Amino acid sequence: MNKDQVKGRVTAAAGKVKEAFGRMTGNRQTRVAGILKKDIGKTQAAYGDVKADIKKAE
Repeated sequence: MNKDQVKGRVTAAAGKVKEAFGRMTGNRQTRVAGILKKDIGKTQAAYGDVKADIKKAE
């Protein structure tokens, strides 16, 4: 597992928590920020997955 995979999954988890907190408190801005953070984390993790696949193929 490379650092992009780890950082992406941690960011996605933090975004999920922030989204849930926004839903609990009824704060739309916090919920949307959590969704964005979660999506950014998923994208970074996917980038790390591609890097790992390329490295395996070499």
